[in-house]
Amino acid sequence: MPGFRSLDTELTGHDLPVEGELPGWLSGTLLRNGPGKFDGGESRLRHWFDGLAMIRKYEFDDGAVTYSNRFLRTDAYDDATAGRPTGQFATDRRGLGKLLGWLKRLGPPEPTDNANVHVARLDGEYVAQTEVPRWVRFTDDLDTAGSFEFADDLDMDMITAHLVADPAGGHVGHGLSFGRTHEYTFFEIPPDSRRREEITSIRTDSPAYIHSIGVSEEHLVLVETPLRINILRALSPFTEGFFELLEWDDELDTRFVVIDRASGETVANQSVDPFFTFHTINAYDDGDGVVLDLVAFEDATIVDALALDTLAEEGFAAAPPGRLVRVRLGTDGSVSRRRLYDGGIELPTVRADRQTRPYRYVYGQSTDREGANGLVKVDTERETATEFWQRDLYVEEPWMVPRPGGEAADDGAVLAPALDVEAERSVLLVLDAATLEELARAPVPHHNPFGFHGRFFSE
Repeated sequence: MPGFRSLDTELTGHDLPVEGELPGWLSGTLLRNGPGKFDGGESRLRHWFDGLAMIRKYEFDDGAVTYSNRFLRTDAYDDATAGRPTGQFATDRRGLGKLLGWLKRLGPPEPTDNANVHVARLDGEYVAQTEVPRWVRFTDDLDTAGSFEFADDLDMDMITAHLVADPAGGHVGHGLSFGRTHEYTFFEIPPDSRRREEITSIRTDSPAYIHSIGVSEEHLVLVETPLRINILRALSPFTEGFFELLEWDDELDTRFVVIDRASGETVANQSVDPFFTFHTINAYDDGDGVVLDLVAFEDATIVDALALDTLAEEGFAAAPPGRLVRVRLGTDGSVSRRRLYDGGIELPTVRADRQTRPYRYVYGQSTDREGANGLVKVDTERETATEFWQRDLYVEEPWMVPRPGGEAADDGAVLAPALDVEAERSVLLVLDAATLEELARAPVPHHNPFGFHGRFFSE
């Protein structure tokens, strides 16, 4: 499948042809991050998450769109193109050198700077993010500008690539540090700052892999699933990457820890039957509790299913579907759960100004159908869904852009990169956010491997 085939082409300011009509009000930049290359010399990387970071840029102005794409020039890029891919999620060929790095630091060796997961704008700079603290700056022209350094002394071995942009200003995130005792750390980054201000830390004897957390106006929600990190396994020179440290513990439940953002105090700690999640969608307060929406999987099979060998043989058919689940966590210790959409969903987003607040619509990649990935809009109030599908078209993470001056919660446009696997060519879809009717599409002159996350930055 071309979605897992390397791309070598880089373009700058390429005018895309438009089929249909782009909204005249649409102005700004969609930045996308994800893998662009899956091999290094004679070596094939092992997992989708290992692909070398490539930034894609779609710039909208006056009914037109230009496209640029460029690899991040990092140490990981140099190593892989020299035929020695190192330090990736599931690919690490350092052998004894990795063990010596652990012993020298009394902790994990230098992590990868292959920042291929997400993007943010921090302290006036574009930043490419991954799940270890080696983020990379890049310019408006997508040139790599060196490492991004925080102006604080917080020391974490892992850090979320899913910073929550709070509409009130700033960002909220979490990290994990390893030691004799391990700690989850929660922090805020004020507007126009690169200083993380710690909210609180929680100790754990058995750290879990946590991709994202829930953030409401008043609370944080940690979702600790049974997918745990076996730190001792990292001491083996035969362990290839972080992937092989992960193990599902059937004896554990999934735990929700609710934290007061102002005080850092834990206000609820509840467990439910085990499930796994990559992505929390949104959270909001409802008086005496927190409502949290997320994508739930029965277990962590999804992580193994995204290995490149498995995808080459079975495609996305090997990946179990995630379900949109609403969890209500009462401060009295009560927990309730219900499914809001019967189809499969992943890579969910909500409009930026409703993050941390009550909201109505989720936009996401619709899965669980053979031969394509669609796009779905879920109405969380009516618990109904609208879907967009086209045969052989694999839609990626959508981003809803509100129309300036629009009053309805779904008045705007949805931007969604997609890959036509039959034509082996990518296309940017622009859909009506209310109906998911296609307004326009802009074909890209090459295929883009399947990406992960992005954001729209208004001008």
